[in-house]
Amino acid sequence: MPFCKTGRHATINGNPGRLLSGAMTKHPFKIAAVVVAGGRGRRAGDGLPKQYRAIAGISVIRRAIEAMVQGGASTIVPVIHPQDRDLFNAAMKGGSNLPAMVPVDGGDERQDSSLNGLRALRNDAPDLVLIHDAARPFCPLHLVGRIVEALAAHDTVVPVLPVVDTLRRQTVPGETDLVERTGLWRTQTPQGFRFPAIVKAYESLGNLESRATGFTDDAAVAERAGLAVHFVAGDEDNIKLTTPADFVRAEQIATRRHETRIGTGFDVHRFESGAFVTLCGVQIPFTAGLAGHSDADVGWHALTDAILGAMGLGDIGLHFPPGDPAYKSSPSDMFLRHATDLLAKRGGTLTNADITFICEAPKLGPHRHRMIAQATAVLGVDPGRISIKATTTERLGFAGRGEGIAAQACAMVSLPLSSG
Repeated sequence: MPFCKTGRHATINGNPGRLLSGAMTKHPFKIAAVVVAGGRGRRAGDGLPKQYRAIAGISVIRRAIEAMVQGGASTIVPVIHPQDRDLFNAAMKGGSNLPAMVPVDGGDERQDSSLNGLRALRNDAPDLVLIHDAARPFCPLHLVGRIVEALAAHDTVVPVLPVVDTLRRQTVPGETDLVERTGLWRTQTPQGFRFPAIVKAYESLGNLESRATGFTDDAAVAERAGLAVHFVAGDEDNIKLTTPADFVRAEQIATRRHETRIGTGFDVHRFESGAFVTLCGVQIPFTAGLAGHSDADVGWHALTDAILGAMGLGDIGLHFPPGDPAYKSSPSDMFLRHATDLLAKRGGTLTNADITFICEAPKLGPHRHRMIAQATAVLGVDPGRISIKATTTERLGFAGRGEGIAAQACAMVSLPLSSG
């Protein structure tokens, strides 16, 4: 092991980049994450608090929370400013892969906020807890893996990076002294803890002492309570957004870490006896129905194929065999949610979707807004990212003869480069 322990502290020998492999391995731990987001971020310049600003169309806090979920956290406790409920709810829109979350109010100091988050976990206490700054939106999966792996043997795990710049300390105006950088490290979050140990550490400290001492991270509280701190390699992309310049870099990181993919889908269903057709989740009165094993929602089927195709995951029949009785008369939004869940689990997002219906009847224009509303609810994206339209074949072919309805769809997704 590239560690040596002296007293209560673990120190690193050598390059932290060689510490642990960071591959996410299977483990028996129940993991929760406390995401601290109660600050105002005044150094970030004018505008919304920094955690609610968007980077490449996705809010900073949602990116931070999704990183914890992808890393294995099954429970998330956001700690927010009491006045930010509406901002938080708006920021979470589009996070279809996220567990249900109940935010708690932050305190006067960082440690008060962390303790509030930890207390919210008591009724369903996890084995491990990750405490993460919402202002770090790019925590990679391998970093969470390193932390969780190390927590199998340690109470407290902190990611660090070496200080590589020459350091100077100002002594008097115009004069500086060199600061020896050997042995200096930059700490990051998430910081990982065994849940009982960090709760005991915080409660032994007390709120008044916490505020008076001014701890700058949670590991300092653990050390104050006598816990040894184990260090693992951090990641340069895991930046903390503090100044306007950091947001410029964040946009560059978001672009570099993702690629754009496009998928297409096409589906057809014939008419049969009935009183309505279901298109994009909306029942439209008509003189016939659509034949199919499920509810025959040709729009959802085409879009499901488009999203699956963008990920290289085949088509809807591969995931839901058409003869399987389990899916008889099923609502097709189940298939679409499955595709979007697979996209979210890969760390991807839907950029936009475009659906075109091909039929002579029924007239779809009057129902377009309701269909877009349904798409927005299922896909978790803004209405402006959804296009639904219809055309005819000038009475040519099966659609022109009024024998059924066809739909074609195109979906654009953004996926991490490591998604395959």
